[in-house]
Amino acid sequence: MTVSPLTGAPALRPVADPGRRRGSAREPATGNRPPRSTAVIVVLAAAGVLVSAMQTLIVPLVPELPELLHTSPVSASWAITATLLGASVAVPVAGRLGDLYGTRRLLLISIAFLVTGSVLGALAGSLPLMVTGRTLQGFGTGAVPLGISVMREVLPAHRLGSGIAVMSSSLGVGAAIGLPLSAAVAQQTDWHTLFWVSAVLGLALGLLILWIVPASLPGTRARFDAVGALGLAAGLVSLLLAVSLGGARGWGSGAALGPLAASVTVLALWAWWELRNRSPLVDLRASARRPVLMTNLASVMIGFAMYAQALAAPQLLHLPVSSGHGLGRSMVETGLWLAPAGLAMMAISPLAARLSAAKGPRTTLVVGSAVVAAGYGTLAFRLGSSWDILVFTTVIGAGVSFAYAAMPALIMDQTPASASAAANGLNSLARSLGTAFAGAVTGVILAGAATGPSAVPSEADFRIVFILGAAAALLAAACGIAVSAHRTSPNRKRNGLFKMRP
Repeated sequence: MTVSPLTGAPALRPVADPGRRRGSAREPATGNRPPRSTAVIVVLAAAGVLVSAMQTLIVPLVPELPELLHTSPVSASWAITATLLGASVAVPVAGRLGDLYGTRRLLLISIAFLVTGSVLGALAGSLPLMVTGRTLQGFGTGAVPLGISVMREVLPAHRLGSGIAVMSSSLGVGAAIGLPLSAAVAQQTDWHTLFWVSAVLGLALGLLILWIVPASLPGTRARFDAVGALGLAAGLVSLLLAVSLGGARGWGSGAALGPLAASVTVLALWAWWELRNRSPLVDLRASARRPVLMTNLASVMIGFAMYAQALAAPQLLHLPVSSGHGLGRSMVETGLWLAPAGLAMMAISPLAARLSAAKGPRTTLVVGSAVVAAGYGTLAFRLGSSWDILVFTTVIGAGVSFAYAAMPALIMDQTPASASAAANGLNSLARSLGTAFAGAVTGVILAGAATGPSAVPSEADFRIVFILGAAAALLAAACGIAVSAHRTSPNRKRNGLFKMRP
């Protein structure tokens, strides 16, 4: 009896699934020879790195954004939040469309959004055009759940666990290694060059996807839930607007309570619609199962923890020494001090896959979350040295890599192949919500000081952000503990999609 690389349980052999799309690892979508597994993993992981790098593309510019875009510090934070908001809306929609019309096709469309947004950003000289371009760049984040779904279709079983771990870690890797690269470009050339470079890289990546990643055929016959997509987008936009305005203008102000009330109302109506729709955008009943629900809640928390330090640590490093707590590093130096965190995520991902194979992804999620909490808890009280920031952001990155590697395995254990992209899209939505909340909350905490006497965030402001990151990681660990340890998914029992390999 062999062992599954995803869960550590006895390996399972797929049997006939009437809803499954053509194009699995045992039936290549191209109809010819099987795809080159390593090349597919490298190209899809590169897509994940590129789209996640968009989240931190302009982080080195944060102190200068108000002047560059002729706006206030709080308004300028929307140049970052817009990308996270675009990702929150795009990932579940892209996942569902991938199940209906083919994952590679939607993967290419996601990259096209990224390229278009990059071009608009390159032409931007004001906040509205910048926010539009950054939102379109966020739409490209749909490439991550689509890439995981493609791997499920085309990779052999013995490569699937490590491939998914690498793809999942690409979310943090891109955010981390993008910092020194974008800082170097912004410091040595005009900042618009950042967007031109990302547009060129996006075009090159699209060509590689066409060349290396096999096409897949749609495997379900259903209508796209346009009403559900619009309802989800409206609800999420209102929710994130309430979070952003609440911190800036007061949580009891009308500016915050109005969008919050609208969000609750719209999302309640959206849930009512989804539960009665035969072909919903999100299968809420399946999502309410304990393993899926707890995994998605953990994804929100880890997304918050990953992105909070990605925004706060660079600012702390870049602040002048004259502020009393800043470390006076240049933009390039700031990126280089933080780059090891991204490298650690990529290096750790194979180890995370092996831990999942040996002990199960539930254990990997809990261990990773605990490591993140320990890194944040220590960093919150060791802010006076660049070396401290390097060490503990690297610890945080390693923990995030473990957690991210576990989540798709937990989700796919509960999901048939015909709904793989949509399920991974919902999980990626949970991560994006976490990063969006982190962007809004961190932006408000650190930008709020700009109107005060010091005009820069205080040491206490940074400490608050890091303590919040530790709390989010502890909640993720609690969610991981709450995931059922039972290894046979209800999906397998109910539909008979899998049987034990003799």
